[in-house]
Amino acid sequence: MRKLFLGLDLGTTSLIGRVCGADGQVLAEASLDNPQQQFGADVISRIEAALAGYAVQLQTLLVEGINDLINDLLAHTGADPEQFTAAAAAANPTISLLLAGETVEKLVRPPYRPDYLAGEPLDCDRLGVDLPVPLYLMPLVSGYVGGDLLSVLLASSPDEGPTLYIDLGTNAELALWDGVHWWGTSVAAGPAFEAGNLRCGMRYGFGAVTEVGIVRDQFTYTVAGGGTPKGICGSGLFSLFSCALQAGLIAPDGRIRSADEIDSNLARYLVADAEGQALQLYRDARTCLLLTQQDVRAFQLAKGAVRAGVNCLLERNSLSAEQLSSVRIAGALGGALPVTALKGVAMLPENVIEKCRFLPGVVLNGLLHVLQQEDGAEQAKKLASSLKVYPLSGTPAFQKAFLASLDFL
Repeated sequence: MRKLFLGLDLGTTSLIGRVCGADGQVLAEASLDNPQQQFGADVISRIEAALAGYAVQLQTLLVEGINDLINDLLAHTGADPEQFTAAAAAANPTISLLLAGETVEKLVRPPYRPDYLAGEPLDCDRLGVDLPVPLYLMPLVSGYVGGDLLSVLLASSPDEGPTLYIDLGTNAELALWDGVHWWGTSVAAGPAFEAGNLRCGMRYGFGAVTEVGIVRDQFTYTVAGGGTPKGICGSGLFSLFSCALQAGLIAPDGRIRSADEIDSNLARYLVADAEGQALQLYRDARTCLLLTQQDVRAFQLAKGAVRAGVNCLLERNSLSAEQLSSVRIAGALGGALPVTALKGVAMLPENVIEKCRFLPGVVLNGLLHVLQQEDGAEQAKKLASSLKVYPLSGTPAFQKAFLASLDFL
C-alpha cells in the first residue's frame, strides 16, 4: 500500500490541500472556500466572533472544511485514508488557534502573544478530522506571524544578501532576511487581493477573469476555461487596476473618473450607479462585472498596508529598496500575478519590481519539506525562534507610512 503525505494550507479565505507520495511526487491538489467566512471575511471578525461565544462553531466549520478537502483529494487520487502516514497544516495565528481550540483572547491586545504557539501534532480523533495520523500544526512566531510564513521560508532559502518575503493574503505576512537575522511582521490587508467582498469578485476557477489588457481603446480579458466571464479573481483584479490606472480611468488618488473626463472611447466603460462612479468591464443579460468606488478603496487600503509594511521593515533595518537582492511573493497570487500588474498598482517600490520572484504553492512545499525531513519539525521550531518580531499595528511609524502609501504612485 502506497504511503501518502498530506499538506494543508489553511488560509483565511481558502483551504488548499496537496497529497504527495513518499518520493515527493504530487498526486493531487484541491481547494475550497474556508467555511468560517460566514463569521466574517477577515481574522478580526472571527476573533470577535470567537470572543462572543462562537469559538466552537468556528472550529467545527474549519474541521468540516478540512474533511471536505480531504475527501476531495482522496477522490482525485483513488486512495484510502489509511494510506496517509503523515500530515501537516500551516495557518496564520488566528486560524491556528481556532483549529486547536485555544483562546484567541491575547490576539486583541499587546503584546499579541498567545500562550499556545502550536508546533505540535493535533489529535485528529479529538478534533474530528478524518485522518488516521496526527495533524502536525506549524509553530507560530507571535500573535500575528504564523506557520504559513514559516512554511514559505522553509521552502525558499534566501539569497546571501537582503531578501524580502511577502505572503499575500487577508493577513499579509512579511519576512526580511537582512543577511544575518530574520525579521517578521504582518499587516491587515483584508480580502481585497483575492477579490473577496467585491461585487464582481470570485475565487479562481471556471469563468474567472484572470488577466485584463487594453487594445485600441477596448478592454480585453482572459477567462479561465474560456467562454464568457462570471467574475474577477485576484490576478484579474490586479491587472484591471493596472490597466485602468494607466489609461487614466482611475486617478492616482483612487477616484474613479467620470466619462466626461476621458477623451477616448474608453469613456464608455465608466458608468454611474447608486453608489457613484463605477467601472464596467463587462455586461450581458446575466453578468455585470462592475468595479465600484468602494471596491477601489478596499483594494487601495490593502495595497497601502503592504507597501507601508515593506517600507517600515526596510527602515527598521536601515536598508533601502535598492539593497534587496530579491523579493519573494507567495500566497494565492504567488503563481498568477503579472509583474506589470504589480508595478501598475504601486504596491512595491518601483526599483524592486524586476527583483520579484513568484512562489506558487510554496506553503505546501514547505509543509511537505517538514514531513519528508527527519528533523523537519525541529527545523520549523528553530526558525520560529530565530525570527525577530517587529510589531507594526497602531505604531506612529506604520500610520505615517500607510498614509504615504495609499495613492497609486
